[in-house]
Amino acid sequence: MLRLAGARLLDDRDRAGVRAVLDDDPVAACMVAARVEVAGLDPWRLGGELWAVGPRFDGLCFSGANLVPLRGDRAALRSFADRARRHGRTCSSVVGRAELVLPLWDDLAPHWAPAREVRADQPLMALAGPPAVDPDPYVRAVQPAELDRYLPAAIAMFTEEVGIDPRLGDGGVGYRARVAELVAAGRAFARFENGEVVFKAEIGALSGQVGQIQGVWVHPGRRGHGLGTTGTAAVAERLAAMGRVSSLYVNGFNHVARAAYKRIGFTQIGSFATILF
Repeated sequence: MLRLAGARLLDDRDRAGVRAVLDDDPVAACMVAARVEVAGLDPWRLGGELWAVGPRFDGLCFSGANLVPLRGDRAALRSFADRARRHGRTCSSVVGRAELVLPLWDDLAPHWAPAREVRADQPLMALAGPPAVDPDPYVRAVQPAELDRYLPAAIAMFTEEVGIDPRLGDGGVGYRARVAELVAAGRAFARFENGEVVFKAEIGALSGQVGQIQGVWVHPGRRGHGLGTTGTAAVAERLAAMGRVSSLYVNGFNHVARAAYKRIGFTQIGSFATILF
């Protein structure tokens, strides 16, 4: 087989071809598709670069705050690793389908600093249509004026899930801005009791076809009472009303969460992997 040339940087002239690739795998590609639909392929507006291998986009990879391989055989993934290595690591994670992320990481690991954690088994789940359990009627969109009450729960979730405090480095300015953006867009949801968040979740990425649910969290004092199940169902119900498929990915070892998502009606359609730095 003819060896493919190295990964090349795409621009808006390639938008139709990129959209076709993203549409082939709408759930796994939701994070990138949501950006491309709004910003096109201009790196400044997109918040990163899209790289391709082959004239028909045989390989595709997003490079920004996260490195996200979207398509490619072993040769294409080596091309992406070569380009990423030349640029130096600027991402906080490598994330995507496990069959793409793990071989890409095999090529990058000898050249980048050791990963803080490798999560190789993260079931990718999807739900088309309404949830199979009754949604929590008290879960609603967070209002901008409630940001200061919502933010501690978001920080707690991030710290538990990722293992680091998101306020490190800049005192939390950047993280607060990201959470405020989700709140302003109507994509942060919570159940408040006595002014305190007892359940939260967000639609982290929203494409024309799919909404990716992230940041599901229940107050430690309220765990084991089903709030995570009914609360997540409330967010899935909102996405169904918007005509979107609900998606999420979860750590393979989190059996409690996986069981809750199955009760809601989510089914596994693949596996993600995440390399955290």
